[in-house]
Amino acid sequence: MSEASVAATLPDVRQPPSAHHAQGSLVKLTVGAIGIVFGDIGTSPLYAFRETFAGHHRLPVDRLHVLGVLSLIFWSMMIVVTLKYVTILMRADNKGEGGSLALLALISRKTEGARWGTVIVLLGVFACALFYGDSMITPAVSVLSAVEGLVVVQRSLEPFVVPLAIGILIGLFLIQSRGTATVGALFGPVVLVYFFTLSVLGMLSIINAPGVIAALDPRWAVRFFLTEQFHAFIALGSVVLAVTGAEALYADMGHFGRSPIRAGWLVIVLPALMINYLGQGALLISHPQAIHNPFFMLAPEWFRLPLVLIATAATVIASQAVISGAFSVTQQAIHLGYIPRLRIQHTSESAQSQIYIPSINWALMIMVIALVLVFRNSSNLTAAYGIAVTGAMFIDTCLLAVVVFTLWGWNRWLAGATLLLFFIVDAGYFSANLLKVPSGGWFPLMIGFIAFTFLTTWAKGRKLLARQLRQGEIPIELFIKSATNSAARVPGTAVFMTSQADGVPHALLHNLKHNKVLHERSIFLKVAIEDVPFVDESNQIEVQDLGQGFFRIVLHFGFMQEMHVPDTLAKINCCGLPFKMMDTSFFLSRQTPLASSVRGMAIWREKLFAWMMRNAESPMEFFSLPPNRVVEMGSQVKI
Repeated sequence: MSEASVAATLPDVRQPPSAHHAQGSLVKLTVGAIGIVFGDIGTSPLYAFRETFAGHHRLPVDRLHVLGVLSLIFWSMMIVVTLKYVTILMRADNKGEGGSLALLALISRKTEGARWGTVIVLLGVFACALFYGDSMITPAVSVLSAVEGLVVVQRSLEPFVVPLAIGILIGLFLIQSRGTATVGALFGPVVLVYFFTLSVLGMLSIINAPGVIAALDPRWAVRFFLTEQFHAFIALGSVVLAVTGAEALYADMGHFGRSPIRAGWLVIVLPALMINYLGQGALLISHPQAIHNPFFMLAPEWFRLPLVLIATAATVIASQAVISGAFSVTQQAIHLGYIPRLRIQHTSESAQSQIYIPSINWALMIMVIALVLVFRNSSNLTAAYGIAVTGAMFIDTCLLAVVVFTLWGWNRWLAGATLLLFFIVDAGYFSANLLKVPSGGWFPLMIGFIAFTFLTTWAKGRKLLARQLRQGEIPIELFIKSATNSAARVPGTAVFMTSQADGVPHALLHNLKHNKVLHERSIFLKVAIEDVPFVDESNQIEVQDLGQGFFRIVLHFGFMQEMHVPDTLAKINCCGLPFKMMDTSFFLSRQTPLASSVRGMAIWREKLFAWMMRNAESPMEFFSLPPNRVVEMGSQVKI
């Protein structure tokens, strides 16, 4: 079995949190963070406020309802984004990295053996699965909502909205293979212009109706609920659209660090968003008929077409961030053992986080285009939007509860009160979004459950396969003694890839059985993926001399690092001689799992695992092994 396994964490493989953050001044990093991190939440004003009134459950457009909804939006931003994510969750980093999988790895390391550990792992994996549903809907709803501004400019352009949105999305996915380094340099300034535009348009509208600022008083939200009751609860399903993308602040923390993201949110993004929402509210109080698209109606007629262009650029950037996030999450899941090996291409020589995964890219493109063609407009898509995000937010709160009580040891009363607030808010949003299931919310849930099935099937199948391979293992000392006395030794170095930390690699047993020779130097090589993002180079290599020309080498990588095995081996200057690729052969063992009714998983899951195994990326390419130096040996194993 040639794939890497998640090894037990070693205390000396950790690296300081800041070692892999982007470098530069706070201002430069903040501008970069604004371009990458805030695109999703920043494009919410295009549709969030409108959908609360003009969505599937309409509300009267009057002062009470406008101020009530604005109050809900403001306090949602303060509780969910500012307090939960920016202030608290960003402290729960895994050596500087954030996101559900990084947090899950941190918790798993600290709470290994706890009886509730399995539940926590499943929650974290399900949050990862829900992200894939979100990453399909976000580009579709963002780009559609921006292009729909053309209808405000000229009603006759409505037939061109869907084709134009599809063309923009196809172009976006086509350029992924070229990397985003060049385009990324423009992201920050473009999004800054977008937020500046939001602020100016909102401020001009507020000047005409300054009383709208009263919405910052939470009593308006209370009055809204007391008046509308059930309809106010339904409105939460649209209000939450204003905070979608909050999880991205935490997930992208590893790229920029806490300070730039916090500064960007508190100084630029939060004020710009709220000024624009208040401006939309002021417009509706004066002109209720503008509810069909208050964002674009804020602009004077001569500026609406430029606003469409600015908004479209911002939504493309937001979509780019989500697509890049899907690549990053997939890479983490592969290294942590939840997804089979996939082809990963690095698109930048200097930025390790810039990767491209072709299979994920094309799958996302097909699903995003299908969503646009089926739902046709952003209002229909918002019915499907939100349930995946609120589900992930609720799970993040569950994981945070473990961190607060188990890792940080907070005062129980303070922690309990804070978590209770988060659970009430998250549960309210999630349950309100469950009402959207019949009208489109089923889609992200379906994608989430499908992804969850694949993730858990692969993880469980690997454990079953490893258990079968360990049966009948020969003690290493006995093997070396018998093999050196019975087999001929030939010149050169043989590297036998294995996922086991001990025992004899199956590739070596097959080679000895069929070829009846041993190389003068035999290396048992294990690639261990640690539950930290990066492993310091000085602690990356572990060598054990087994005697008689046999060596065991463990290469430690973080779950966000590129695994280039030949380059890492070239740094070793022991084991007799330095590694020379022309004198080295890599032996891989590829197992073909066979479904069996005797043990393991359900038959259909065993067949699914076998299919995933057959379609996994070759370990030769995954570990960057030289093709002309690889020998692959196969066997069949019942699971």
